[in-house]
Amino acid sequence: MEEYFFQCVHCWEEISMLMDSSVRNQVYIEDCEVCCNPIEVHPIFEDKEAGK
Repeated sequence: MEEYFFQCVHCWEEISMLMDSSVRNQVYIEDCEVCCNPIEVHPIFEDKEAGK
């Protein structure tokens, strides 16, 4: 699990989420830790060892 920081699309506050980078393509909904509005998250992780 890795922590990622970004801006909430509802309240514009900086928030963080823990994401599992071992799963390359994900879709889930998580509530903003500041305003509690739902955020649909679509992380896509690239292979960290690509090109080696």
